[in-house]
Amino acid sequence: MPNHPDLRAVLASVAPGTELREGLQRILRGRTGALIVMGHDEQVEAISTGGFALDVPFSATGVRELAKMDGAIILDAQARRILRAAVHLMPDPAISTAESGTRHRTADRVARQTGFPVISVSASMHTIAVYTGDVRHVLEEAAAIIGRADQALQTLERYRHRLDEVAEALSALEIEDLVTVRDVAQVAQRMEMVDRIAREVDTYILELGVEGRLLALQLDELTSGVHHDRELLISDYMPRGRRERPTSEVLAALEAVNPSDLVDLARIARALRIGAEATLDAPISPRGHRLLARVPRIPPTVAERLVEHFGSLQKLLNATVDDLTAVEGVGDLRAKSLREGLSRIAESSTFDRFV
Repeated sequence: MPNHPDLRAVLASVAPGTELREGLQRILRGRTGALIVMGHDEQVEAISTGGFALDVPFSATGVRELAKMDGAIILDAQARRILRAAVHLMPDPAISTAESGTRHRTADRVARQTGFPVISVSASMHTIAVYTGDVRHVLEEAAAIIGRADQALQTLERYRHRLDEVAEALSALEIEDLVTVRDVAQVAQRMEMVDRIAREVDTYILELGVEGRLLALQLDELTSGVHHDRELLISDYMPRGRRERPTSEVLAALEAVNPSDLVDLARIARALRIGAEATLDAPISPRGHRLLARVPRIPPTVAERLVEHFGSLQKLLNATVDDLTAVEGVGDLRAKSLREGLSRIAESSTFDRFV
């Protein structure tokens, strides 16, 4: 399913439970067909002839009755008002389109020319197609979407389980100072896979509208903490100095990796700027962001000061209570709690690795 930002906004407006979707379903049941433009400006006006002005509140029954007439229906951008009906649209015939039917061809060209979403309801094919920019998307029955979403959630559950395993293994290696570029790339790879599947499921949920609420709860549970952990991982291993980049740029570089290249750890390492094929087994040391996030009641600002002060996880793990209190915002009580928390995490991670 396309993950086009404009398409996502349209899918939300035509999802089950909305007034517009109810109107489209009424048109389908009535087998009359329709052409609906979601927006009006001078450009839309320039390609419109005939019809009549209405400017009345949108209603499902109203749009159903207006669809019985020939011509297009023009709504405002929020689909809250019906502006015109029975309009003959004449888009630029030079605009390329792969559509064959008159209604679909017009919908495609109008969407490309005006930039507004256009909905085409086919009476003969019993389908609803959404055109936005150069994207065409056919709305499906909820049962079919739920089936695919369930499969995607099962895949996401397996990937999340594997992510938790490699993340725990990385934590144990960090404590022992045995991390390699490969270990970091594996965790980043799994995080990216989880994020991509989650985005796919999120699009299904968006299209399902009110019928996707339970799926949304499952998705939230399976992706809890992943986005924050990705930022911590990048902060832990981002090269300092001239090669340092904002976290957003690293995330964009990971997102730009082709799906076929996602299995290549060297490609992931290059996106992270921590290595390549020849350096996957090279040692690399964390700063301590990930492990500090696991210590209760440590504010992010204090955690940042601790990382800046000690510079590496190993120095932080070896710090005494007195060493910790030298950091701004870390008093005696917080230093003792931090010292105990880091010790428990170190013992737990090491124990889990060898059990």
